[in-house]
Amino acid sequence: MEQGNGASRRGKRPKSGEPVVDRALSLLAAFGSEHRALGLNELSRRAGLPPSTASRLTARLLRWGALERDDHGRYVIGLRLFEVASLAPRSHGLREAALPYLEDLHEITRQHVLLAVRDGDEALLVERLSAHGAVEIAYRVGGRLPLHETGVGLVLLAAADPGYRAEWIDRLEPSSAALRLRRRLAEVRNAGLAVFERQRPAPVCSVAVPIRGRGEQVVAAVSIVVPAGARKARAYEQVVRATAMAISRGLGARGTRSHA
Repeated sequence: MEQGNGASRRGKRPKSGEPVVDRALSLLAAFGSEHRALGLNELSRRAGLPPSTASRLTARLLRWGALERDDHGRYVIGLRLFEVASLAPRSHGLREAALPYLEDLHEITRQHVLLAVRDGDEALLVERLSAHGAVEIAYRVGGRLPLHETGVGLVLLAAADPGYRAEWIDRLEPSSAALRLRRRLAEVRNAGLAVFERQRPAPVCSVAVPIRGRGEQVVAAVSIVVPAGARKARAYEQVVRATAMAISRGLGARGTRSHA
């Protein structure tokens, strides 16, 4: 029987073991908005990996540029990941087409302007423009937002495949909450607009409209976020609709309808 090199045998993972790429991804997934810088022990614990494994993989991720070290020696996400993520077609082409119109909307309203797409069961924030003195919000580019508790989320959920939408709604408890959401999404589809108010971290109101691509399918949502009660939400409706239609045309949509 041919004997292989000892190092290569040690490098092979057991058939029942977790693939190396999954372990590396678990390290990257350990970071979050509340955990932007992590020491090795905390990174190991959050990723569910032995310290020795975490140390070996973080060294490889450092060399590739997926991780970097801050001034205190903690691990942070590296710029190489930002470079790779910027190539994602769902965000890059959309953001490139949308940004001039988002900037116009921001200039007109001097409020928060958000651009989001649906990614699984959440809305992913692709762009955010904010004015000095605007109401406090916790949203950040690359952050994930709940579909049923944000304006952009309601627009994206209302436009989702009916089967997926029904399955998503059925998860809500109690059943009365599911019934209310079902009715609300029907209203969003009919109006082509979602108005959502929230009290935390500050009282805000979001006005969101769908963005369409080729084939008239909803590919994203744009919204402004304003202080609750500052102005009636309907005062912003037309300018947000106009922004969404301009972006839609830039993405190849033929129609001008904004209904979800």
